[in-house]
Amino acid sequence: MTGTARGTAGGNEEEAPYRPGYEVAAEQLLELIASMDLRPGDRLPTELDLAGRLGMSRTVVREGIKILSALGRVRAQKGRGLYVADDPGMLGSGRFGGFFLPTNLDHLFMLFEFRRVQETEASRLASVRATPVELRAIEKAADTCRRAFESGDVELFEQGDDAFHAGIAAAAHNAFLAVAVQEARRLQSQSGVIALRGTLGGHGAAAIEEHDAIFHAIRDGRPEDAARAAATHIDNTLEDYRKKIQQRVFG
Repeated sequence: MTGTARGTAGGNEEEAPYRPGYEVAAEQLLELIASMDLRPGDRLPTELDLAGRLGMSRTVVREGIKILSALGRVRAQKGRGLYVADDPGMLGSGRFGGFFLPTNLDHLFMLFEFRRVQETEASRLASVRATPVELRAIEKAADTCRRAFESGDVELFEQGDDAFHAGIAAAAHNAFLAVAVQEARRLQSQSGVIALRGTLGGHGAAAIEEHDAIFHAIRDGRPEDAARAAATHIDNTLEDYRKKIQQRVFG
């Protein structure tokens, strides 16, 4: 494996710009953690094993681990090895205090604004960087949401929705963006009653179509269409939240 971005999708044959090997390594390590279904506290393979799995030098893998360690995703225990970290992450850490915790409506709306910036760019990048395997994963997640909505399975819908947005972030091939998307969604899920997690809301049917629009634009290699579709999806989701909150507050 080289220090460049991997193949493009949608028939776009333009060569991707150079990327340092350690950046690619960090990204691949995140994908490996996800593919192995590792949870906080689980032990990672050794550096040597990771290098073999990723087809990279041990030195490059070590640099990638340093990035993930700085982001709070991996921690090393002296004499014991590498572990998936249970750190809440840079947005939820003490260095920022409680400001980023979505404890009121203003914070929730700011969080949606933050997600809009992240996910429009992630969709734009994914449209030119996604691999066939990543496209299939995004499509599968969208199909899961559709099946879950049709059956009224809220838990399955949330799983599919998480997988859909995480899949796009991974396909953007930017480790820092992938972490940021995950952090924003984690904070949203922690907002409890305010975020109305555990309900499909009135936006469920439209969300299915919006997922399809995002996926098709990414698959076809249309960056600006993908970004617009992602922005529309976030905006409509927020509007649904606003309506549900008003119903709860004012009856």
